[in-house]
Amino acid sequence: MTAGMAPRSFRLLILLVCMVVGSILGFNHAAVAQSSPTQSSATTSKIVELHVDGEIEPILAEYLVRGINDANDQHANLILITMNTPGGLDTSMRSIIQAILRSGVPVVTYVYPTGSRAASAGFFILLSGDIAAMSPGTETGAASPLIELGGQPVKIDETLQKKIVNDATAYLRAYTSKRGRNSDLAATAVTDAKAFSDKEALDGKLIDMVVSSPDELLAKLDGRTITRFDGSTQKLELPHPVIVATDMTSREKFLSRIVQPDAFFILLIIGVLGLYAEFTHPGMFAPGVFGVIALVLALYAMHMLPINFAGLLLIVVALVLFVMEAKYPTHGVLGVGGVISMVLGALFLINSPLTGGGVSLSAALGVAIPCAIIIIILMRLVLRSRTWKQTTGKEELIGEVGEVTEPLQSSSQAGMVFVHGELWRAITRYGEEIPKGTRVQVKKVAGLTLEVEPVKTPQSASS
Repeated sequence: MTAGMAPRSFRLLILLVCMVVGSILGFNHAAVAQSSPTQSSATTSKIVELHVDGEIEPILAEYLVRGINDANDQHANLILITMNTPGGLDTSMRSIIQAILRSGVPVVTYVYPTGSRAASAGFFILLSGDIAAMSPGTETGAASPLIELGGQPVKIDETLQKKIVNDATAYLRAYTSKRGRNSDLAATAVTDAKAFSDKEALDGKLIDMVVSSPDELLAKLDGRTITRFDGSTQKLELPHPVIVATDMTSREKFLSRIVQPDAFFILLIIGVLGLYAEFTHPGMFAPGVFGVIALVLALYAMHMLPINFAGLLLIVVALVLFVMEAKYPTHGVLGVGGVISMVLGALFLINSPLTGGGVSLSAALGVAIPCAIIIIILMRLVLRSRTWKQTTGKEELIGEVGEVTEPLQSSSQAGMVFVHGELWRAITRYGEEIPKGTRVQVKKVAGLTLEVEPVKTPQSASS
């Protein structure tokens, strides 16, 4: 018994040793796994890079705000926003600046590459960063608020202009002073539309440095102490920086196309035309389906863009004029008026207080004229179809010519006529007697009885 138990005890001992060794190895593995990120974070620094390329609009603002929030959640060391923009919408600009000012991770705004600009709303965003930098050969400024129609600036009431300028200037001063930048010089970009080269911006203390590349920028920032928006100081530790570019999602890329003013206007008109075609020609389905989809996308863009309802009203007036042109012979007067109304409505459609953001004149004309032609043609087809003879049912007998097979004595006494290959009961329309063999024409169908009258031959008509 004792000898037989020895191998079993030995196996148990080996199993126990394996379990202990396995637990130790598992502990060491866990320790290594936990220590690796610490060691990695100690030797490298994560730089989240975001891009501003093109007009500043709601979807771009959504992308930047999301990128800044994600960088904070990931505890990145720095956020780098490269910029090349002509400006954009005031509301989108402000939401971006708010995200930058409240970011726990320092934000660097950088006009890059060479030849780029940060104009208008881009100037506001550039000066909101913890560090503002420009690459050689770039420019910024020219931030005077404008209202554009068809890509051309228009004059507005002087009081309203002052109100917009003063509001923009006060907003710019509010955060540039806390960033330690030259607020007075920055204000001239709004009040006097002044623009600055990279050297002028650096000499005027609008930006912090001029560097040629992101690598040079990060090298100069490593070990630099900055003052945050809340007044606290922070030393930037950027050893072995790793730049992680964050691009737009597929959804954001798609929506960024929709909220473009030209695309919004085109979708709006396609939606209206699709539903109009479906209602005037029921059963086609395809125009209705695509019209609804286009209209829903246009409504989404309308929610994102600053819409001027006077522009929408002008477009509605244009549609009414097109329909009236089809109904009444005005020799094109209403049609031309509709085209003018739609073009003006398109130009007034986007109410933007800053540069960009308006429907282009080429898009307005390119949509208004085909829209007028399509609506007028469709309405005329509908009106013409109402005069067409019925080709199905009893109504198709109206106007048919037949022959009397049983005399019609009076309007109260029916006879029989042979019409359309069938025998029908018939009565005379005016009470006269119609003998057998007379050719008659159907004038009305009343239930199963036809009202007829004799066909007048040229001889009878002359007599």
